[in-house]
Amino acid sequence: MGKKKSGGGGGTGLGRALIKERLFAGRGGNRRADSWLHTSELNDGYDWGRLNLQSVTEQSSLDDFLATAELAGTEFVAEKLNVKFVPAESRAGLLTSEETKRLKELHEENKQLLRIPRRPEWDQSTSPDALQLAERDNFLEWRRELAKLEEDQNLILTPYERNLDFWRQLWRVIERSDVVVQIVDARHPSLFRCPDLECYVKEVSPHKQNMVLVNKADLLTREQRGVWARHFEEEGIRAVFWSALAENERLEAEEKGEAHGEEEELSDEEKESMEEEEEGEDTDEDEEREMFQDCMEEEDWHTCSEGEEEEEEGTSSPSPASFHNSSRLLSKDQLLELFKTVHSGTRLKEGQITVGLVGYPNVGKSSTINTLLRNKKVSVSATPGHTKHFQTLFVEPGLCLCDCPGLVMPSFVSTKAAMICSGILPIDQMRDHVPAISLVCEHIPREVLEGTYGISIIRPREDEDPQRPPTAEELLMAYGYMRGFHDHGRPA
Repeated sequence: MGKKKSGGGGGTGLGRALIKERLFAGRGGNRRADSWLHTSELNDGYDWGRLNLQSVTEQSSLDDFLATAELAGTEFVAEKLNVKFVPAESRAGLLTSEETKRLKELHEENKQLLRIPRRPEWDQSTSPDALQLAERDNFLEWRRELAKLEEDQNLILTPYERNLDFWRQLWRVIERSDVVVQIVDARHPSLFRCPDLECYVKEVSPHKQNMVLVNKADLLTREQRGVWARHFEEEGIRAVFWSALAENERLEAEEKGEAHGEEEELSDEEKESMEEEEEGEDTDEDEEREMFQDCMEEEDWHTCSEGEEEEEEGTSSPSPASFHNSSRLLSKDQLLELFKTVHSGTRLKEGQITVGLVGYPNVGKSSTINTLLRNKKVSVSATPGHTKHFQTLFVEPGLCLCDCPGLVMPSFVSTKAAMICSGILPIDQMRDHVPAISLVCEHIPREVLEGTYGISIIRPREDEDPQRPPTAEELLMAYGYMRGFHDHGRPA
C-alpha cells in the first residue's frame, strides 16, 4: 500500500507558495505594488487613451450629432425629475381642432403659391437646346419655390412629380387639346383636383375648355353627388360623374344579355327626380345653344389670335349660370356625346375635337379610355408613372382622346396620416399605424365600422364622453379578436 499523506497537508502548500514568492521577487520585484499598470484613467497629454484610430467615412444622424457636439465641446447634463404628462390625443398623431383651423387658414392664404410648372414661351425660331435649357431653369426655380414655401410656412405638401419629362408630356397634351379633362377620385375630389391647372389651360389659350370628370362616382350616394355638383357649379367648372368600372360591367352584362334597364330598378321618386333633372338640363342646353348661336356661324374663319373682342364673345369660360351640373351617372354614350358638344369655340383642327385626359395616377384614366373604346388600348397598372408618353386615340371620326401620364401635383395636406388614407403614400412605407387608424376612426362612425367588419368595439367608460370616436387600439383589438389573433388566449 502506498504511503498515506499527512493530515496537515496545508503546510506543504504554504511552503511552495513561499518558495515561489522568493523566486518571483528576485526576477521582477513585487507586482502587487504595481497598481498603476491596471488604471483606466491616464490623462497623460491630450487624452491619448480616448483616441479612435478607426477611419469613419459615414455616420448615422445620431453619431454625427454626438461627434459634432464633441468637437464643439458641448456637454450634456442629465435632467432628473423632469416629468411631462402626454395627453392621450397627442399619442394618436392627430391635430387638435385649433391646430386644424389654423392650418386651414394657412392653406387658404398660400393656395395661390401652389402652382404647377409653366412651359417657357417659344416659337419656331427657338432651337431645341435653348428650349430644353429654359425648361430646366424654370423647373428648378419652381422646385425651389415649393421648398421655400414648405420651409417658411411650415406646411406639408404631398409628394409631387420631380421628373421634368412627365411635365413636358403634360405641356404637350394641353397644347394639343381643345378640352382638358381632369379625372379625379370621387372619394376626395378636392385633393385630386388642381385649380392652377385650369388657370394654366386658359393661359395657353382662352379658347380651351376645362372640365372635371369624377370617376368612381358609384361609391357616392345621389345626395353626395348633388352636393359635389353644386360645389363645382359654384366654382365655375363643369363637372360630370362617371364610373369606368361600373359602366364596363354594365356593357359586358348587356353583351351577355343579362342586363336589365336601369329604370326598372329605380323607385317612383327616383324616376321623378331624374325626369326633373333631365328637364332642367334640356333647358340649360337650349340656353347654351342660343348663347353661342351667333358665334357658330363665324367659326370657319376665326383663329386663335384674332384679339380680345372675340375672346369676350363666346370663347371665354362659361359663367356658373351658363351650365348645370347633374348628379346622375353618365353612360358611355352620354359621356362621348358630352365630349363632342362641350366645346363650342374655335378648334385646333377643323372638324375634330381633341380631349386631353390628365390627373393623378390610379384615378382611372386608362380604365376610362378602355371603357370608352370597349377594347384595351392602354395598359392599366397601380404603379405611378406607368404611362410614359401621351397617346392619341381616335374613338370615332371627329373625336380624339389624348391620354397624359399620371402626374402627382403638389397640394396641401394636414398630416402624413391623411396622405396614407387618401392613397397617396403606400401603406408598406408606413412607420406608425396609430395616426392613420385614428384618422379613420375620427371620420367614420363607430356603427359603420362595426357593421362593415362584423366586430364589436368596446364602449367608452362611464367617466368618458359616450359620443367619442373609438381609438386606434380599440378598433384594432376588436378586429384582431374577430380574426382570431390571440396570444395565450388574449388578443395579440
